[in-house]
Amino acid sequence: MHDILIARSPKLDRKSLISYAEELGLDVQKFTRSLDNGKHTKEIDRDIALAQSLDLYNTPTFYINGLQVVGERPFEYFSKIIDKELDQGNK
Repeated sequence: MHDILIARSPKLDRKSLISYAEELGLDVQKFTRSLDNGKHTKEIDRDIALAQSLDLYNTPTFYINGLQVVGERPFEYFSKIIDKELDQGNK
């Protein structure tokens, strides 16, 4: 489910979520009950509040020594940032 949610974001409405469950061959009745009963609402709301407090609105978002890196980046991009941070730490 994770991969579908990331690939198809922001289309995360109820109807879409149920269609993703069907596509994955999940027990759709059980999935729908879980979705509708709000069992995990508290945890979801907590995670949303945390993401908003960190200004996380894009996936993926990385933090390297407090520096926010948004979006997919090549290895070399990360390596350059990490090397710079390590070099500054040695001064």
